[in-house]
Amino acid sequence: MKLPKYVQAWVDREGRAHHYFRRREFPRVPLKGLPWSPSFMAEYAKAMSGARTAIGAGRVKPGSVAAVVAEYFDSQQFFGSKSAGTQRMRRGILERFRAAYGERPMALLPAEWIEALLDSKPPHAARSWLVTLRSLCQFALKRRYLRVDPTANIKQRAIKGDGFHTWTEEEIAQFEAHHPIGTKPHLALALLLYTGQRRSDVVRMGRQHIRNGALTVKQQKTGTELPPIPVHPHLQAVLDATPSEHLTFLVTATGKPYGGNALSAQFRKWCDGAGLPKRCKPHGLRKAACRRLAEDGCSEREIMAISGHVTSKEIARYTKAADLARLARNAMAKAVIR
Repeated sequence: MKLPKYVQAWVDREGRAHHYFRRREFPRVPLKGLPWSPSFMAEYAKAMSGARTAIGAGRVKPGSVAAVVAEYFDSQQFFGSKSAGTQRMRRGILERFRAAYGERPMALLPAEWIEALLDSKPPHAARSWLVTLRSLCQFALKRRYLRVDPTANIKQRAIKGDGFHTWTEEEIAQFEAHHPIGTKPHLALALLLYTGQRRSDVVRMGRQHIRNGALTVKQQKTGTELPPIPVHPHLQAVLDATPSEHLTFLVTATGKPYGGNALSAQFRKWCDGAGLPKRCKPHGLRKAACRRLAEDGCSEREIMAISGHVTSKEIARYTKAADLARLARNAMAKAVIR
């Protein structure tokens, strides 16, 4: 839906949409209600007729980190080329950065200080912070708040390991045994495992997304619209056993859709109840789905059509492991007993 001029939207971690009036030299104003509704347009008209004022005037010093971050949030560089998921991640990082260091002059941020800040973060968090701060610094260069980019020569730290733990078949069976078909936990696991999607997409799925036996998915993180995914027979059996009158399959005790973080917290409780280790997380079921597809002989491109991965780097690990396992079985089958 096209928004009124100068209105920008973002979705928080709980899936709630927020709308703001953002116009250069005008105050930033939150707008309540649905876009184009009478109450929304009344607030919009009031914001349009407001007096001009520099963003953050009286609250932040010109050229400070806080002032540059505020200007960056209003820029096309932030809103125009980033997905909603990336915007939420970067906004969260920069809000924390601004709260801690907002009074510092942007022009006096040395590379050594930024490196020390990144060294204080866990590896995955450090990568996200570096990418975010680099984007902010590139914006500051364009607006001439910086003469050189202090992040230009900072390299991302190598991350050892494969990230999230991929659920094993034994762990999946243990969860299903404790949470049988017809329960909400089993439904959540089936949606994650048999669609291969992220939790941010699974929490938005509902019966309206299933047409002619296939699930339509537009990924929230990337904005990618996947080809229709045939509903797996086991997932269909689970859906039939857990009828819902809501727009999403997964809802809280009060009937509201889960936010991504809320589902993760609840899923942890379900895993604890099943006696599963802390390493078992929702994203590990997306990886288990890719592993299963590889073990069933699917090619990298076939798996990518389901998962929505943009590159085959991660998928290649699953297909390579599956191929090696098949080769090992074939080799032993051909071995001559002596």
